[in-house]
Amino acid sequence: MKKDIFINQTHKETRIAIHEDDVLVELYVEKPENIRIVGNIYKGVVENVLPGMQAAFVDIGIGANSFLPFSEVEGESFLLDQDDDDDDDAKPKRGNRGRSRNQNHRHDHRRPNAPKLKTGQQILVQVIKEPYMGKGARVTTNISLPGRFLVLVPNSNSIGISRKIYNNFERRRLRRSCQEMKPEGFGLIARTVTEGKDDEALGADLNNLMDSYKRMEKVVKSKPGPVLVYKDMETVSSLIRDLFTNDVQRVVADNKGMYKQISSYLKGAAPQLLDRLIHYNKKLPLFDAYNVQKGIDVSMARKVGMKSGASIVIEQTEALVSIDVNSGKFIGRKDHEANAVKINLEAARAIAQQLRLRDLGGLIVIDFIDMSREDNKKKVYYELRRELRKDRAKVAVSYISDFGLLEMTRQRIRLSLLLSATEECPVCKGRGRIMSKAALTTQIEGWFRRFHSKKREFRLQLVVNPELAKFLRSGRKNVVRSIQWQHFIKVEIIEDESKNMDEFRVISKKQGKDITDDY
Repeated sequence: MKKDIFINQTHKETRIAIHEDDVLVELYVEKPENIRIVGNIYKGVVENVLPGMQAAFVDIGIGANSFLPFSEVEGESFLLDQDDDDDDDAKPKRGNRGRSRNQNHRHDHRRPNAPKLKTGQQILVQVIKEPYMGKGARVTTNISLPGRFLVLVPNSNSIGISRKIYNNFERRRLRRSCQEMKPEGFGLIARTVTEGKDDEALGADLNNLMDSYKRMEKVVKSKPGPVLVYKDMETVSSLIRDLFTNDVQRVVADNKGMYKQISSYLKGAAPQLLDRLIHYNKKLPLFDAYNVQKGIDVSMARKVGMKSGASIVIEQTEALVSIDVNSGKFIGRKDHEANAVKINLEAARAIAQQLRLRDLGGLIVIDFIDMSREDNKKKVYYELRRELRKDRAKVAVSYISDFGLLEMTRQRIRLSLLLSATEECPVCKGRGRIMSKAALTTQIEGWFRRFHSKKREFRLQLVVNPELAKFLRSGRKNVVRSIQWQHFIKVEIIEDESKNMDEFRVISKKQGKDITDDY
C-alpha cells in the first residue's frame, strides 16, 4: 500500500492529510486557539467526587473541569498529598494495563469502594480525550510518556509489545531487551516501529523518556496544582512520531519552518527516513497539486456518492451519528436481495473510510438497505469489520438487527473534522433550517396585533431583509397594506441586507428607537 503524508501550514491553521493509495483517509486540523492537549499531564485538584456517577471532576486549569471515571483510577500512585492515616502498605497494581476498556468498566461496577479521592486533593492525571461541545476533557491516572520507539509507564513493572508486530521471534527479542533495560518501578511498551531496531536505538529513546520524566517530577514537586507538568508534542510532531514509519513513501511540507522542524526531529529519531521528507515550494497549492482538496470537499458534504451511483448520507448530532444507505441512481440487473447486498458491501467500505476521515466518534447507527437472508447480513457485517481494521481508533461493532440497523461505537479522542473545520451558523444555530417566509409573516402580523392592543401610535418602520420585503409585497394579498388598514397604522418597509432572512425589527418614528422586544 502506497502511503503519503502532506502538511499544509497557513497563518490560521495547520492541516495534515494522509493518503493511502492516493485516497484521502485521515485529515487533522489544528488551530492556534485550539491546541491539542491529549497526552498532556497535569497536576490537578479534585473538585467533586460523585460515587453515584462513578466519577470525579478534576480542575486542571483549562476551563471546564475534566472528567475522571473511576474506571480510569488505578492504584494509589496518583495521590500526591495523602493523609498520614492512609494505608501506606497499599501498593499500586499496574500489571493489568493490558485489559480492554470494557473489562475495566465491568470491574468498576463490582468495586465495593470508590478510590481514595477527596475534594481539594492534588492528583496527577493525563488527558485521553479533548474537551467536547462544552464538556471538559476526559483524564486518567494511568500515566504514560510516549517516545519514538517505546512508551514509558511509571509505577508499573509490565512489558508490552505492539500487537501489530506479528513475528514471534521478534516479539521475544524485544521483550527480552525491554526487560533488561527497564528501570526499576517503570513499565515499557514497545511500539510498532520498534520492529527491527537494535538495543542502542531503544536505549537512546529510553534515556530521552527518563529525562522527560525527571523534568516532570521536578515540576510536580515544586508547583501547586492545577498546573501543566508535561506537554506532549503538537499535532504535527506527534503524527510524525507515530505515523512516519517505513511504509510511508514521502512526507511533503509546504512551510520551510515546518520542514526544518521535522528534519531536525528525524535526524535524531530516524535518520534513515530523512530522504523521504520533501519541501514543496511551487505556486500551485500543495493540496491541489496532490489532489487532497477534493477529498476534503467530500468529507464536508452531508451526502457521499459511490461509484455504483448509490450514496450514503451522514448526519451528525449531539447524541449520535446516523448514516443512511441509499440506492440512489443504482440500477441493478439482478433481484432486490442481490442488488441490496452489492450496494451495502460498497457502502460498508465507504462508511469505514468516512468514519476515519471525518474522525466521527461515540455511538454510530447505520441504516443499511434491507436484506432478508442471514448469510448476506453476515457478508456486510464482516466487510465493515474488515475495513475498520485500518482505523487506529478503537471500535466495537454489533450485528445487523432485524430492522436493518447496525450499531457501533468508535473511540472519540478529539473533535470531529466537521466541528474542528466549521462554525455553527449564527442564523439557524446548527439546525440547518430557518423559519419560512410564510411563518415569519404570521409572526409579524401577530406583533402588530399585540402592539395595537396596547399602544396608540400610528407611524412605524418595519426593517427586514430585501427577500422578505419582496415576499410581503407580493401575492394577491399585500400583507403590509392589510396590516395598515386593519390597525390604522402607517407601516414603512425598510430593506436591510444585514438582516437575516428570518429576522424583523420594528422602529418607532415617534420615539426614534427599536421597540420590537417591547411587544
